[in-house]
Parts: sequence; structure tokens; C-alpha cells
Amino acid sequence: MLSSLAGGPKHGYALMKDVEDFARVTLGPGTVFGCLARLEERGLVEALAPEDRRHPYRLTAAGATALEQQLSELQRVTSTGATRLAASRRRLADGPAGAHT
Repeated sequence: MLSSLAGGPKHGYALMKDVEDFARVTLGPGTVFGCLARLEERGLVEALAPEDRRHPYRLTAAGATALEQQLSELQRVTSTGATRLAASRRRLADGPAGAHT
């Protein structure tokens, strides 16, 4: 949700479609609006004035900071996984331990 709102304010349906497009995850309305409510309670997003029947939300400064921290942590985890996978692939390419070629 935070990544989607980092691209600009969106209402619930637009959030669902954006998340589906970039994350390949399908979220239902209950999930989206429950998440928005929790994010709003934490001050990470804020509701904007309704437009017709749509209720847009936007990222707050605290939300941007939280997203930045989450992305940094994901980058660390991804980097560690990539390093370990490369080492594992090298071991697999060398053949079974103790095998002589």
C-alpha cells in the first residue's frame, strides 16, 4: 500500500489495481480498506477529501519514512539471499562434497 501511495494519492479501487499491476497480488476490498484503516491509525497515510463517491488516500511524511525503512530492510535481505544463493550455486557446480573429478 505504501509503495502504491508513494506514486501519488489513490482511492481504494485504484490501490487494488496498482498493487495487482506491480506486485502481482490480488487484494479484496476488505483487505485494502482494513489495511488503510491501520495505516491511517499509525499516521502513515491520510484520507483526503472525498471525490464523488471515492475516498482517496495519500502517503504522509511518516509513511514515506516507514516505506524507506522497509525498502532498506528488503534490500538487505535480498542482498544476503543473493550472496548465499551464488555461493550455493558455486558449491553445486563443483559437485558433491568429497567427489573427485
